[in-house]
Amino acid sequence: MATIAYLRVSTEAQDSQNQRFALLQYANSLGLKVDNWVSETISSRKALEHRKLGELLNSLSAGDVLLISEISRLGRSMFEVMEILNRLMKADVKVYSAKERYELGSNISSKVLAFAFGLAGEIERDLISARTKEALARRKSEGQRLGRPPGSLSANVKLAGREAHIQQLLEKQISVSGIARILGVNRSTVTDFIRTRKLK
Repeated sequence: MATIAYLRVSTEAQDSQNQRFALLQYANSLGLKVDNWVSETISSRKALEHRKLGELLNSLSAGDVLLISEISRLGRSMFEVMEILNRLMKADVKVYSAKERYELGSNISSKVLAFAFGLAGEIERDLISARTKEALARRKSEGQRLGRPPGSLSANVKLAGREAHIQQLLEKQISVSGIARILGVNRSTVTDFIRTRKLK
């Protein structure tokens, strides 16, 4: 069993020091010794699996203790925080929060919370799905086109950065089918790319 302290900090050094001090005090009050510190800078763009927290969650085992300064440090939204807590409790990892003084583990109150977190997560997903469907239905009723323009993905992704090469092939009077074979893509992809990039 290990005790890991997780810090999600801003770029300010003081923020990191304050969290570390609070967690050390809290750990001492619980009679715990921190075996490892994991710290990362706040990011609003990175997905969980690309953050240090994602790696940490995968490394934790049953009986381990995760110390955090406050629950909100786990995620960027209520939905993400609830999913992470639910995942930790299902894995029998104890979560101790210094600010709120939450002690989530394998006891019955934690299991009730885990159920509540899971249920709230499902409700949130359903609400997001419902809002998305409503927005799409409204746009459709207003006559707006839904989805990406035909060929936009292939034009922007598969052939991005190859304008000069394709232009050279066109100047050599190589057919669209020939260019497609050279580049290993569909003929329609080349046609759409030439049209959207206005190549001649």
